[in-house]
Amino acid sequence: MRKKYEKKILLLSLCASTSLFAQNELEEPKALLAQQIKTTQALQKRVVQLEKKQAKQAKVTKKQAKEVQQAKQQIEVVQNTQQQTPTTQTTGTFSQKSFLPDISLILDTSYVSRNKKDEALNHLEIPGIAHGIMGEHSHGDGHSHAPLNAHDGFNLNYVEVAMQSNIDPYLSLTGIFHLSENNFEVEEAYAESTGLGYGLKAKIGKFRSNFGRINVQHSHVQDFSDMPLVYTAFLGGHGIDDIGAQLQWTLPTDTYFMAGFEALQGKNPSMYGVDAIAPEGDEENIVVDSPNQPNLLIGYLKSSFDIDNTSVLYGASIAYGDSRVNHLSDEEPHAFVAKSYLYGADLTVKHYFDSYSYLSFQGEYLYRDMDGDFYTYSDDEQTAFNITPTVKEQGGYYAQLVYAYNRNYRFGIRYDNINKNDIMKNNLSLNTENNFDRYTAMIDYSPSEFTRFRLQYNQNNAMFNEEGERQNINSLIL
Repeated sequence: MRKKYEKKILLLSLCASTSLFAQNELEEPKALLAQQIKTTQALQKRVVQLEKKQAKQAKVTKKQAKEVQQAKQQIEVVQNTQQQTPTTQTTGTFSQKSFLPDISLILDTSYVSRNKKDEALNHLEIPGIAHGIMGEHSHGDGHSHAPLNAHDGFNLNYVEVAMQSNIDPYLSLTGIFHLSENNFEVEEAYAESTGLGYGLKAKIGKFRSNFGRINVQHSHVQDFSDMPLVYTAFLGGHGIDDIGAQLQWTLPTDTYFMAGFEALQGKNPSMYGVDAIAPEGDEENIVVDSPNQPNLLIGYLKSSFDIDNTSVLYGASIAYGDSRVNHLSDEEPHAFVAKSYLYGADLTVKHYFDSYSYLSFQGEYLYRDMDGDFYTYSDDEQTAFNITPTVKEQGGYYAQLVYAYNRNYRFGIRYDNINKNDIMKNNLSLNTENNFDRYTAMIDYSPSEFTRFRLQYNQNNAMFNEEGERQNINSLIL
């Protein structure tokens, strides 16, 4: 009889322990979530107090600004943790309310007035470097479109639809799509890690490369209405926006230091490209095979530090890949096959006067080395080629200064120059132009953080016509 009671007592103890364990499993996330909510409320209260205190002063001290920024960052961390903390329910289901996507719509439009007609712009070039960059260009995938602010009068540059969502505690998805009058493009679509740890972050899909400083920025985020001249000349109006994978490592140091590596397909048609070279209309007669893919490898180092109210960011980048630059369908048919290196160095210095007023300097230098063969047709039937060993060493820079008077008004100036254009064919140096510059000034007004109106003036002295005459192009962009 005693053994029988002992068995019953043991069974009841196990049941009670199991029930208590299950209850603890349910209570633990709830308690954690409640604590996180309490922490968030306390931090938000602290932010409000600091911002009220700042509003009474004409200037914000560095310590107060840092406290506000740190509190906001802590709120973001806690809120992200809340989103990534699944709430266990009695039904065993997983709550997805915190993982609904963020959706935004951005309109980029402009009015342009130039001293040159649109049809004249299509035939202009930077000798030995780029041509057709101010007119319609092909992407090599069956469609073409004009660059931003391409036409006199009104321009619908693009409508951007962006979606972003955390799909689980370890991964987020981002999709950015551009719509224009005649095209739909996947600007970016990638998955990004959120929980690798050790300062590591990975990305896979289509994305803008972190090469240099400005390449990763979308047009509406940049300080001017067009890309710097050296970027457009070397990489086209889109920069490096490609399919591949990215790995970044932020080192555990007192100051920010990040190293990154990217392996991309290398589809950029302005400097790299992945298509085989063949006579126009006779694609089966391949003269040069397509390169192995991924074709473009990129590495970079980036760092920053603060001195009082001044932040300094700087970096160095390198890109390597095989070039298949194909212009065999142009008025003057040619192609260039080469091993190509692109080097970049960037510097940004930003000094804050208060929460909204600042003075910012930004500059980059790009240098490219392309060593290969230049192809031109050798007969009227366009079935055979002349092949000329060719080396290109070209470089240029931009420097810009932007002053934010307050939260509404900003003023900026920029200078672009491609100052190196050394080309050798058959070991003989060509006497090519090597001074291509452009001056830009802008003023913009932002009535809120969601809207911006900008007036910009360009004087472009870098373009030449088919007769080799320099063309000065003056543009007013609103």
